[in-house]
Amino acid sequence: MTRIRQHVNPLTINNLSFKPDPINFNCKITEVELGCAEGEFLFNRHQAKPEHLKIGLEIREPLVKRLNKKADKLNISKYVRGIFCNINIHFKDLFPPESVDRFFLNFPDPWFKTSHKKRRVFTSKLLNQITQALKPEGEFFIQTDIFELALESMFLLESEGWQEFTNQLGEWSFMPENPYGARTRREKYVSEDNKKIWRMLYIKS
Repeated sequence: MTRIRQHVNPLTINNLSFKPDPINFNCKITEVELGCAEGEFLFNRHQAKPEHLKIGLEIREPLVKRLNKKADKLNISKYVRGIFCNINIHFKDLFPPESVDRFFLNFPDPWFKTSHKKRRVFTSKLLNQITQALKPEGEFFIQTDIFELALESMFLLESEGWQEFTNQLGEWSFMPENPYGARTRREKYVSEDNKKIWRMLYIKS
């Protein structure tokens, strides 16, 4: 089996020079996971909300192919689909204004080194694009086991002028639990190891 890298630099030329397949918005409710890996969260989410369209964005093409092959085998490809893309450059082309009901950002790569922080997926640019793509009352859910990353994400949402978003639990508040009935492999591992997970849920006004 081909080894798939856990971390991928989104700024390499190979990850900047392709176009993703378009999304077929075929359901009333559309949910999007930003960085879906092999899609475990999406398949779990399908069990909770089978009538919703669940889209996973992923920069590692072999994982997208594996995800879609599984969805085809389960005969749920109408509701669960992976899109091979580079979120940093393709996001705006994938989602028309007010086309998405819910975005999930589950355990994004922290890229700790200062020289690598430009590779992080969650930036002011992406948040602006998420704001435009979300429907009114749409949701943006983030979770991470890295406290530094959680604080930086919360600061970006609550201190840089994004008044379109409201923290569901009040300013500078984290959610104690995941309310969506679906967990990623990373979430299961961290929970079983009794480590802290920092969760935030924001609603677009």
